[in-house]
Amino acid sequence: MNFDGAVFWQALTSDTFRQGAITAIALTVVAQLTAVVIGLVLAVMRGSGNRVLRGISWTYVWIFRAIPTLVQLLFVWNALPQLFPALREDWFSSFLAAWLALSINEGAYMAEIVRSGLLAIDEGQQLAARALGMTPWSVFRRVVIPQVVRVIIPPTANEFITMLKITSLASAISLQELLTYTQQSISITFRFAEYYAAAAIYYLVIVSVFMAFQAWLERRFLWSSQRGGERRLVTALRGMGAR
Repeated sequence: MNFDGAVFWQALTSDTFRQGAITAIALTVVAQLTAVVIGLVLAVMRGSGNRVLRGISWTYVWIFRAIPTLVQLLFVWNALPQLFPALREDWFSSFLAAWLALSINEGAYMAEIVRSGLLAIDEGQQLAARALGMTPWSVFRRVVIPQVVRVIIPPTANEFITMLKITSLASAISLQELLTYTQQSISITFRFAEYYAAAAIYYLVIVSVFMAFQAWLERRFLWSSQRGGERRLVTALRGMGAR
């Protein structure tokens, strides 16, 4: 059976494939943003002086890095409704289940990425900021976070791209994303090469766009961080001179 260009082009330009790609992108964005928040909280807990908080953070990372993502997706979609009857209602859609499972899973990886970013910050900067009269929250927000973000942009962008590809696992819980539409079309036509090639083109284009955005973000944030650091240093020196 030869490659049929007409079938390939029809799949590539179809509304169903575009809708599947939009769903995959939306799921990736909301899951990754949620995972960043979870990772930040876990990283701060891991670096705290409280043994209980450190233990909770370590246990979370251990569990959700060890269990395969597909198992977590199936557990959230099939097992949680058995444990919590409220999840049997129509509002608990496959998109929400995928968002919850992927966010929890990715949060464990983001915790380690954010923790590495926190460890990369010289502790002397925080001590110097505290000596200038800044509150702990101000030190964290104005001194630590800008530098941490600059450090974690590359690995976070890699995780984002990986997340985009992992969303294809959501087809196992009937989420109507790109791979689901691809498999449905193949089951009707048995044109494997054409439909998989069209799906591959979609993923290639989406990932390329996000890689370009990553490069722009790295350049932009590096510049703003350097300029911001210079302004903070000048302000601090002026304040010390005024004393």
